[in-house]
Amino acid sequence: MRIGLITSDPGHPLLAGTTALLADEHTVRTLDPETAEPAPAAEPTADVYLLKARTPRAISLARALERRGARVLNSAAATALCQDRTAMAEHALRAGLPFAATRTFPTLARLAGGPGLSGPVVVKSRHSRKHDLVARVDGDGRLRELAAMHPEEPVVVQEFAPNSGWDHKLWAIGDRIFSALRRSELSPEGRGPTRALGPDSLPPGWAALVHRVGEVFALDVYGVDVIDRGADGPLIVDINAFPGVRAQPGAPQALAALTLAKAGAVAHAPPR
Repeated sequence: MRIGLITSDPGHPLLAGTTALLADEHTVRTLDPETAEPAPAAEPTADVYLLKARTPRAISLARALERRGARVLNSAAATALCQDRTAMAEHALRAGLPFAATRTFPTLARLAGGPGLSGPVVVKSRHSRKHDLVARVDGDGRLRELAAMHPEEPVVVQEFAPNSGWDHKLWAIGDRIFSALRRSELSPEGRGPTRALGPDSLPPGWAALVHRVGEVFALDVYGVDVIDRGADGPLIVDINAFPGVRAQPGAPQALAALTLAKAGAVAHAPPR
């Protein structure tokens, strides 16, 4: 089988581990979206492409490949949906997922110039990307400070949900679910270490919720950020297409098996 990696970082641990499992029997090549032609004229040269990069150029490249009949995991449309937090929230809430209520503002300056905020909220860049804005705002002073630094940034606002300061990071690769606790970047101590969780450590119903997210968003490899509200149940605050899934035993094996399945490989035991 021929596998293409749409990424500028083929050395990422998840991709590198997956490549090592596949390379003995299959051809794995990298397509850097920042240097590749935006609309290659030739037919697809891989049986399946893994869309790890989520930049506009990467999504555009994936769309061009799909138009020529390529299989892309995740699809360009599903990846693009997760890059727009406004569209993400609307799509999740329409489907009945327990997603945080989300308001959208064209710029931070517009938000700061409005009637003000009541109670703590979380302000995020509307467009999800590396080093985007995610900040807790407890009052107008902090809001004006952020607006002075990023006046033209389109943002969304979510109510701050009281929690332990640790986010549940849930990842899915096909049918496999991986999980960890990570100290939130919104906690007083700032983002901290990640604690791996065992496969049986999730509260009842959470695994089904993760799979439901995959169905609703048509994703095969994705992450779901969840806050545990105790008796009020889980609250989804973000969904990520093709996250890193770092330091999770079995993740490269799961991705290798999923890649071969999507490429139409004959059934056989997952690579070891």
